[in-house]
Amino acid sequence: MAELFIKQAAQYAEGRPSYPSELFEFIASKTPCQDQAWDVGTGSGQAARHLAGIFKNVIATDTSPKQLAFGPRLPNIRYQQTPQTMSAAELERDIASQSSIDLVTIAQAIHWFDLPIFYQQVKWVLKKPHGVIAAWCYTTPEVNDLVDAVFQPYYTITAGPYWEPPRILVDEKYKTIDFPFEPVDGDDDTGPFDQFVIERLMDLDNYFTYLRSWSAYQIAREKGVELLSDDVIEEFTRAWTEDGQDQKVVKFPIYLRIGRVGNM
Repeated sequence: MAELFIKQAAQYAEGRPSYPSELFEFIASKTPCQDQAWDVGTGSGQAARHLAGIFKNVIATDTSPKQLAFGPRLPNIRYQQTPQTMSAAELERDIASQSSIDLVTIAQAIHWFDLPIFYQQVKWVLKKPHGVIAAWCYTTPEVNDLVDAVFQPYYTITAGPYWEPPRILVDEKYKTIDFPFEPVDGDDDTGPFDQFVIERLMDLDNYFTYLRSWSAYQIAREKGVELLSDDVIEEFTRAWTEDGQDQKVVKFPIYLRIGRVGNM
C-alpha cells in the first residue's frame, strides 16, 4: 500500500481533507504533558500540522518520501522516513527512547498496519502510565441526497472490487479494530467516539481530486480501469449542479479510538 500512496502523493496532499482543531484539543486534553508527539503514517502532514500547534515537538513518520515532501515545514516538526518494518534499534535511533512520548497519533492509517508489532512499539515509546494513543478514521463524504445517491453505488459497486481488505475496518468505523489500551480519564471505554466531523468547502473538481486520491482508484488504474469514466463524471456532474451551487460543504464523519498505555 505504501507504493500506491507514493504514486499519488500530490493528489493525496491536495485532495485529502484537514481535521478539525476540536479533535486535537480533545486528544491533547487527555495527555498530562504536551512535550512530544509521534504522528505515524503522517502522509503529507495533515495531522502533524495541528499537533505542532499544541506539542513542543512532533515526530512525523511515513514510509513514503514523496508524501513527506508535501508536509508543512514547521520548526517543531521533524519528518522521518521509516521502513515498513522497523527494528527496536531503528525505533530508538530514529523515533524516540523508551517511555519518552506523550502521544502517538495515527490518522486514517492504522488499518494498514501490522498491529501486533506496531502496538509493541507504541507501548515501548509511550510514557507510563498516562501516555496516550489516538487513532481515527473518517468515512465516506456526505454532500446532499442527490450527490450521495450517485456516490454510494460508485463506492460499493464501481470502486468496491479495488479496495484492499483492510478498508473494511474503516467501513466498520474502527469498531472492530484491535485496540489493547485502557480508557483515558473521563471515559468508560476506548471508543470509537463520533462527536467530530470534517467539513470542507468543495467544488466538483475538488470532489473528483478527493476520489482520485483513493488507493482503490490507483489500484484500478494499474489494472487499466478508469473508475471516473465519462459516464460516471456526467452522472456526478448532473447531481452536483442540480441546486445551482458550485461549492458545497462536504462532511466526513470521524471515528476516534483513544486510550492510554497504563503500566504495561
